[in-house]
This record gives sequence, structure tokens and C-alpha cells, in this order.
Amino acid sequence: MLSGPGGVGKGTIAAALVAADPKLWLSRSWTTRARRPGEPETAYVFADEAEFRAKAAEGGFVEWAEIAGNLYGTPQPDAPAGCDVLLEIDVQGAAQVRENRPEALCIFVEAPSAAEQESRLRGRGDPESHIAKRLALADSERILAYELNAVHVVNDSLAEAVAAIGALIEEARQERCDNDD
Repeated sequence: MLSGPGGVGKGTIAAALVAADPKLWLSRSWTTRARRPGEPETAYVFADEAEFRAKAAEGGFVEWAEIAGNLYGTPQPDAPAGCDVLLEIDVQGAAQVRENRPEALCIFVEAPSAAEQESRLRGRGDPESHIAKRLALADSERILAYELNAVHVVNDSLAEAVAAIGALIEEARQERCDNDD
């Protein structure tokens, strides 16, 4: 699972990983937030709060949390056979998944600096109030990621971050195969 503060590039990295690895399947998260300008309709399942809470009540999410005033959740995976599931989630969600799947590979993505994170948030069209909330959460998210024993990857160069995370996924696959023997 990829986790990290808003604006660090999790979505871009996840898309690149899935494009490069046919054995990787990306779960599509739900959210109650409004679609950003230019954001594809397929980026999330955009739901109203009542619809989201109903799905949560019926056990439809692996994890869900309220972040900066919006609800985000990962549906129960329905990956094709032979594929590994990639979750692109916030750190609260990673903690919930870790409770049920302690063996899951947890990767925490960071921007190279707070100024770069802020620039990325602005670049994707987030409102000022959302940017302030996301930046305020970043330090506590980083602390939680250390508590989860997440592998930290700085997204200073997209190509390097994707390569590093791809290598971590391959290493985890190999370890899983070795343990199955």
C-alpha cells in the first residue's frame, strides 16, 4: 500500500506502477470530496456522505477515515486472479489495513520538502483551506508511518520513486514466494 500526506504524488506513482506491472491491480477509493478541476471521473468513486456511510455500515470498506473534512475509503478488493492489490491510501487507512494484514508492504511517500508539497497541492487545484489542513497533518502522518514501520520513499524524482517502489514490490513478492516453499 502507498500512503503519505496529500500532494506527495501517490496517485501519479500508483498510475505509473500499474502501467509498468501487469501483475499489479489498483483499488479505486471512494470519497465524499468534490472532484478537482481537471480530475478524471475515474479517479475516485465520488459519493455523497449518506451513500458513503451506508457502504461503510455494510462492511464495504477495508478501511475508511475522515481526512480534512472529507470521507475516504478503500472498498473490499476484487482484483483479478494472480494480481497483487495496490492501495493508494492515507496513513490512517494504512494503520487500519496493518491491523488486519500485518504482513502488508507499507510504503510512505514523502515530498522532498514542505514547500514542494504545498506547491503540488496548489498545482492540483486544492482550495486554500484544504492545503492548510493537509500541510498541518503531514508531520503527524509521518510520525504514524514510522510507528507502522513503513518504508519511506522521497518523491523527488518520479522515475526514481517509481523504480524504488517497484523494486520494493518485487522484493516483497520474492519473499512471499520463498515463504510459500
